[in-house]
Amino acid sequence: MPSLWTPTDWPARLAELEARSGDEKQTPLRRDIRSLGTLLGQVLREQAGDALFDAVESLRRIAIARREAEATGDEAAGLRHLNEAQALTHETAADPTTAYRLARAFASYFELINLAETNHRKRRRRASLLDAEATPQRGSLRGTLRRLRATGITRDEALRLLGHICITPIFTAHPTEVARRSVMFKRRRISDLLERLDGILLPPSEFDALENELLAEITALWQTDDVRSARPTVRDEVRMGLDYYDASIFSTIPVLYKEIANAFAAEFPSEAGFPSDEGQPSIAELPLVVSFGSWIGGDRDGNPFVTAQTTCDSLAMSRQLLLDRYLTQLQDVFEQLASSTNQAPISVALQARLDKYLQELRAAGHATIQDHISYEAVRHMIACITLRLGGSPPATMHRNLGLTGDATLQPYRSAAELLDDLSLLRDSLAANRGLRLAQLFIDPLLLEVRTFGLHLQTLDIRQHARVHEVAVDELSAWHNTASLQLPAPLSPQTAEVLATFQGVAEVKQRAPQAIAQYVISGASTAQDVLRVLWLARLGNVHVEGGDVEQGRDPGLQPVPLFESIEDLRNAPDVCRELWSSEAFKPLLAAWNGRQEVMLGYSDSNKDGGMIASTWEIWKAHRALHEVARECGVTLRLFHGRGGTVGRGGGPTHRAIYAQPLDSFTGELRITEQGEVLNWKYSDVVLAERNLELMIAASLDALARPDLHAAKDESAHLTGAILPEWEAALDELSATSFAFYKQHIIDNPEIFTYFEQATPVAELEHARIGSRPAKRTDGSASKQRSMADLRAIPWVFGWMQSRHVVPAYFGVGYALEAFISENPKGLELLRGMMRSFPLFLDMIRNVEMALAKADFGIAKLYASLVEDAALRDRVFATLESEFDRTRRMVLAVTSQTELLERDTVLSNSIRLRNPYVDPMSLLQVELLRRKRGGESSEELDRAITATINGISAGLRNTG
Repeated sequence: MPSLWTPTDWPARLAELEARSGDEKQTPLRRDIRSLGTLLGQVLREQAGDALFDAVESLRRIAIARREAEATGDEAAGLRHLNEAQALTHETAADPTTAYRLARAFASYFELINLAETNHRKRRRRASLLDAEATPQRGSLRGTLRRLRATGITRDEALRLLGHICITPIFTAHPTEVARRSVMFKRRRISDLLERLDGILLPPSEFDALENELLAEITALWQTDDVRSARPTVRDEVRMGLDYYDASIFSTIPVLYKEIANAFAAEFPSEAGFPSDEGQPSIAELPLVVSFGSWIGGDRDGNPFVTAQTTCDSLAMSRQLLLDRYLTQLQDVFEQLASSTNQAPISVALQARLDKYLQELRAAGHATIQDHISYEAVRHMIACITLRLGGSPPATMHRNLGLTGDATLQPYRSAAELLDDLSLLRDSLAANRGLRLAQLFIDPLLLEVRTFGLHLQTLDIRQHARVHEVAVDELSAWHNTASLQLPAPLSPQTAEVLATFQGVAEVKQRAPQAIAQYVISGASTAQDVLRVLWLARLGNVHVEGGDVEQGRDPGLQPVPLFESIEDLRNAPDVCRELWSSEAFKPLLAAWNGRQEVMLGYSDSNKDGGMIASTWEIWKAHRALHEVARECGVTLRLFHGRGGTVGRGGGPTHRAIYAQPLDSFTGELRITEQGEVLNWKYSDVVLAERNLELMIAASLDALARPDLHAAKDESAHLTGAILPEWEAALDELSATSFAFYKQHIIDNPEIFTYFEQATPVAELEHARIGSRPAKRTDGSASKQRSMADLRAIPWVFGWMQSRHVVPAYFGVGYALEAFISENPKGLELLRGMMRSFPLFLDMIRNVEMALAKADFGIAKLYASLVEDAALRDRVFATLESEFDRTRRMVLAVTSQTELLERDTVLSNSIRLRNPYVDPMSLLQVELLRRKRGGESSEELDRAITATINGISAGLRNTG
């Protein structure tokens, strides 16, 4: 029997892979999903038996029938099918072991469908690059450059603009990635096999072999524990974050810059601007547009397991991974590059550097050669660079140089010294008929060193302002001169705060650029910033910055994080007070007049709802830049976005372009959290596309070619905001905030309902991350309340239970009130949808969240609430607002159904629902048993399996 992927018509297969539009381009995805489903069914029968497979199929068919009935408006039939599925779930999952396997079966399907969709994204990316004459996609760098050129911007001007761009993704360990590390490795192997199945002119035997490998990997995935037996340590989380460098990021950097160079060459073909060989631009002199950072091992806000030691461990692990990478790259270059001075000379500068190194080796007794190096000078330089990085050169170099086994050279003190050596080598090759060699072998390494330095990524330290306040109070106790009494011993929390700063000081002695920012959660006053500076000085941290380009210490800059609605509103005044302070001005001067401020999306949404959060962040963004200009400060904003819509998630390009006009300098830091990392960085093609989108969006937002080309500011998506639009958003924000506050924040029944109608209490058993779900340190309040509940579990609970409240509550009420109170309100809102990026982005994100919610399923979760009257009141409020928001979004977007204009996402959700629904039913059944008093490890394991499966199915956790 031929493989499920073996084509019967090769021209048709090629046409499918090349297709740019129409239904044909979806054919490969449908084939992958269908074939993977068939293989999974075979594995389920083999591993778990026919009974489980039959139960899975029965539940899937009933779920499909329910969805089809509801799609045709037959609510009664839909309810009947839902009750039937609920009864079957109760019967099938009678024991926790069977329930666990049932959840795993559906979750395994989502693992595979997610990989198929990811592979299709890569497939479509490659297809889009086949036709050089095709119109570039909006969001691509080439598309942005074309619009720049159309407005009269030259190549040099575009390069100057690009020089202002620097995108810094910050990887975090917020507990939203449910997959174990071993499962993620298996995902990558399956992904590689799927990609290989797209090969052209493969013989049938190779298709058979690939399918057999896939079957083996799916079997291995089934036999691998999907639920962690222990909560991951901070060190485990560091390793998971670092895995993405080997998986994609290292290899992505040269690919990304080559894409940038190609885009410039294609859109500005007749203009000079790059050193080139046969018209091909060099990537060596492109501006640096990407860097990387992390919070993993540095974010101690509410996480008692992040200590001074874990911070040191995180930095050491990052540095070691990078050094291993550099040494591997140098080994590869050594093997490939054997240029001899018999064939091509070397530069005088390179000769002098080699003579210097040889003299040092001889003086230390590490080399026996007395006069000069042999003819392979390039290889000798590679050997010396290897020695300075602490590695061992290849055996042939030891022999040719006469090196002793313990040969060493002075280690590099900064990345600038390493870049100088590599640049000398590159310039020598380029000047001596070896430009192609320099571009192929040295330029990628130069790019990596420029990007990663000697530390790989910066590590931010983060702690809550209230913890600093307590620490300052305790540490100031010795100032009491009223008596000779000794101050009380420091609390463990304050002792750890002091140890953190002392640890930072020690680290910066060895790697000054590895830590440069200290993020202050819950910042609300200028004093919150000054306290961090006070503590830093007490810990012997040099906070003033130096010349980073020369490898000097950039200092330690406090970064206030404004999170609540009130704090966002006060942020401009707080920063004005800080930046105008005579005490702070010398520090600003030491930081070259630059200051970073962070805006929190998750907590502001939890605090005020979707519209108020979105609008207050936008206004704070604009006002902060106005204050920065007033105070002569160059402002960089750090956006704390999560993966879900309720935490600031959504398409990155759209969000970056939606920034206020004249409020973007080109530099951007943005958090990349949990499952988002796997979605964006699991593969070189995906990572390159994600980074290109952010670079292109930043260039778009900085240059605003659409605004320059427009005849007036109300033209399509220029980014300008008209007075009537601003007034409308002020009104919408105020209305939605009041409604949200009344029904969510100030309603004590909501917290009770949330804890009982969602699986938030089971988050601990899922062992997703090292950080507790609730604050337990000095930043916590004295009583159990919503205030101490983190934004992640808040969104997690509502997402798992299919309510999805944070993404829409208050939106429908505000839109309806605005339309009813303004005669032309609907017309105005539709105009904003067409022409104002912020409003478009917000409504589209709400629409996506509404499509993932299901109040038929949510009602089953509501049945878990003990107080029937409370349950009915809260559920009625939530459902009413869901229905109202759906109606209003359809009206504002001029659609008859959700995602009418996004068929790809609509089809994906429709495909997933028949598999998500049974897991939701199973989760409700298991939660009911646990709430009823049943308790066992097997039951907790089964519930966790449903959490994993629903997260995979919805492609969101928290």
